[in-house]
Amino acid sequence: MKTIYKSILGVSAAAVVAAATLTPAIVTAWGDSANGRPSYTIEEINAGKLGDTITFNSISDGAIGDEKNFVGAKLSSDAGKVWSANEINVKDGETYTIRIYVHNNSPKGTDAIAENVKTTFSLPTTVAKSHTIIGYIDSSNATPSRYWDEVVLNSDENFYIEYVNGSARYTNSEMGAVALPDEVITSGALVGYTQLDGKIPGCYEYDGEATIQVRVHTSVSTKLTKQVRIKGTKEWGEVVEAKVGDEVEYRIDYQNLLADTATNVTIRDILPTNVEYVAGTTMLYNSNHKEGVKISDDIATTGVNIGDYDNKGNATLVFTGKVVDKTMACGKNQLVNWANSTISGEVTAKDDASVMVNKTCDVPVDPDDPVTPDEPTPTPTPTPTPTKTPTTIVATGPTEIVTGAVGAGSVVTALGYYIASRKKLM
Repeated sequence: MKTIYKSILGVSAAAVVAAATLTPAIVTAWGDSANGRPSYTIEEINAGKLGDTITFNSISDGAIGDEKNFVGAKLSSDAGKVWSANEINVKDGETYTIRIYVHNNSPKGTDAIAENVKTTFSLPTTVAKSHTIIGYIDSSNATPSRYWDEVVLNSDENFYIEYVNGSARYTNSEMGAVALPDEVITSGALVGYTQLDGKIPGCYEYDGEATIQVRVHTSVSTKLTKQVRIKGTKEWGEVVEAKVGDEVEYRIDYQNLLADTATNVTIRDILPTNVEYVAGTTMLYNSNHKEGVKISDDIATTGVNIGDYDNKGNATLVFTGKVVDKTMACGKNQLVNWANSTISGEVTAKDDASVMVNKTCDVPVDPDDPVTPDEPTPTPTPTPTPTKTPTTIVATGPTEIVTGAVGAGSVVTALGYYIASRKKLM
């Protein structure tokens, strides 16, 4: 079935949105497996210049401008704002959406179906002031068979990029937005028109875009994440609901981002007043102890020295706490639990997780105003949504495992509904 390109005004919804939001820019850093494919205007394609060839993203006056510039970035919270096609300045803690625009340029519609079409995002894993994200499109019967473009993320500070698990999507006019597997950042993920089967017909009505989200962190030496779950369950998150008497498991993931070896890494966990450490439960997982090894209970007091870690070396610590009622107020209580890592006594990173407990009292209490009369009224904030992560623990890199301690730090407690600032990395 032959489909003539009528005009930019007659393209699919996905392409129209792209046209309205992409910053015009000179095409740079694009490539393909043919060492430089030709460009075509819509008029040339309608005149038959493409022939029977299936090719992607080669129209110079298309819906997004020059389609060879098909990778873009924008602040995720800026719905409908301009895509940055070549580079974007980023800030610590912000989340950015990266997209790959996908368009089979053949005007022959379902008579020119591209097969085994997949998209891949290549993300940097180092610490620097500038990072390049490359997007790839592959198809087994297209010419060329592989296409790539890039967008650069810049900052005045050194930073690293964290992929937001589960954020990958493919959006087109037929399916709307559907989830892509996280393999889109490793081996790639199939896309499609009516389903994710790798089949995309030619022309604008069948175009679409693959997107992921990434978060920026300016910690220059360490990556540290803290999560929690009810003991006996499988899913980890930043927040969990519990009741008095429940046991919760905390998980701390550490990774050395320095080019040099980090020596005598110490991890300390600061428990809130209403969570008690369960003795003998701290386990350390790393390349020397893939099945885990029980270590000192000092994690919840002075801290534990988990050894030396080469660049990208990592470790995971898991321990159990029990929810108790020492100072809880009636109503909602947010029990905030901080973890930090230190090298030579200097804090390199910290992260937190929360246990939410709703205490019922004999005297009726407004659940949205749980503060006791003697307390200042805190500013309410929404309860954070738990972030799910795989339960598999993978660890590499330490050269030595020892135990030790680090000096005391501040203790975070929760009385009533304690509001903590989220995700502060040092």
